[in-house]
Amino acid sequence: MSSKVAVVASRYAKAIYEIAAQEGRTLEVEQELKAAVDALTSDKNIVNFISSPSISEQAKRQVIEASLTGKLSKPVVSLLELLVERGRTNILPELLESYIRISGEALGLATAVVYTTYTLDEEEKQQVSEQFGALVNKKIRVENVVDTSLLGGMKVVIGDTLYDGSLSGKLERLEKSFRRQAL
Repeated sequence: MSSKVAVVASRYAKAIYEIAAQEGRTLEVEQELKAAVDALTSDKNIVNFISSPSISEQAKRQVIEASLTGKLSKPVVSLLELLVERGRTNILPELLESYIRISGEALGLATAVVYTTYTLDEEEKQQVSEQFGALVNKKIRVENVVDTSLLGGMKVVIGDTLYDGSLSGKLERLEKSFRRQAL
């Protein structure tokens, strides 16, 4: 992500966060933004429609309003209309990322991206949340990513920190220690 996109996305994220915080709906708005990002970036036809220069901004806004009003809150629909109007829908993933970071900091939450060889059940997610929450002194939201390239164990990323408890990571560290001892 370019720094200009990050700055612009962050500004929009701060604005929508302030509205959500005033309404006491920060986590609900986060879920709505996730749904909007999924809807507007995963379907090729929607992406082509939104990015088409031959379709007027007004027509795009009308489609968004008609299809999302009642499904998403007014502030989120208004934000999407504004992004369409300004030709900035390409920043939606970065906007969501910034929003999650901003709301997480404000609420004392951190997101742990947990890489495992299988999908974690709710009890396992809770255990990871408790263990790493105590470690970083924050409430942890667990986002599980299945990574079949891992031999076993897990890797956890919180912010800029990687906690590598994967079998391949342990083997790599063991190999490095053998090399140091051989010198």
